[in-house]
Amino acid sequence: MTKRAFMFPGQGSQAVGMGKDLAAAYPAARAVFQEVDEALGQRLSAIMFEGPEDILRLTENAQPALMAVSLAVMRVHAAKGVRLADHAAYVAGHSLGEYSALCAAGTFSLSDAARLLRTRGQAMQKAVPVGHGAMAALLGLDLPTARDVAAEAAGDEVCDIANDNAPGQVVISGATAAVERAVEIAKAKGAKRALLLPVSAPFHCSLMQPAADAMAAALAEVTVNAPVVPLVANVLAAPITDPDEIRRRLVEQITGVVRWTESVTWLTGAGGVTHLVELGTGKVLTGLAKRINAEVTATAVYIPADIDAFVAELSA
Repeated sequence: MTKRAFMFPGQGSQAVGMGKDLAAAYPAARAVFQEVDEALGQRLSAIMFEGPEDILRLTENAQPALMAVSLAVMRVHAAKGVRLADHAAYVAGHSLGEYSALCAAGTFSLSDAARLLRTRGQAMQKAVPVGHGAMAALLGLDLPTARDVAAEAAGDEVCDIANDNAPGQVVISGATAAVERAVEIAKAKGAKRALLLPVSAPFHCSLMQPAADAMAAALAEVTVNAPVVPLVANVLAAPITDPDEIRRRLVEQITGVVRWTESVTWLTGAGGVTHLVELGTGKVLTGLAKRINAEVTATAVYIPADIDAFVAELSA
């Protein structure tokens, strides 16, 4: 029996042109982009469709932009009679993708999700002066070895595990000098590759505490409804539905580890999920899912042809 979870991508999946085909093809998608533009008081859709890339890549733009495309895909499905609660047992999102997942599941309004992500992006950028923080991908090391690398590199500085994305793909985050040390230590410990990432701030580490405080304040001001299906939370790799806990876990997520390997493992194990569907820009999570569990069916739904194929599959 088919059992699905819907997944929502995180930062790094953005690209100039994102959502443009959707806007051209579907009034429901255009309405999403218009609502997000109005909520932010900015023509974010113009930056998404036309660039420039360096402006789209800014954290405060990339985060609401990725959410907007995911929600446009969801609203197009809804216009075709496909309701999330009828076809997904769970939702999950990678980092900012949790906000997309929760908005899709009715926890946040679209306008609130856009404003929360704008606040989140700005707060994460401001938390650490530019140049004082860094992130690096450690490829080919298991998680315990990556933890040892981070601990050895830290010294009296911060160097934390940020993302456990898939077996052999761990991201670390912290003070620039500590992360640079970690890259060299990882190579000495047998990493296939260890490289600094082109990010503007050290996400998902303890240096982000000022951003966590800002999000606690922002989340306290918005309506948080129970999602129509459970969210498998990044920091727990387990399902939650209680609005107060959702607020709390979203705050923890700013400084905590994105436990993506464990989340997908839970979904496809205890959660009984057979099909993972990535809704939004790119195919990053689809690729990770296949590395985490080669048995699961994972598909990405983004362009109009994907949507048509998925609607046909659901109605077959």
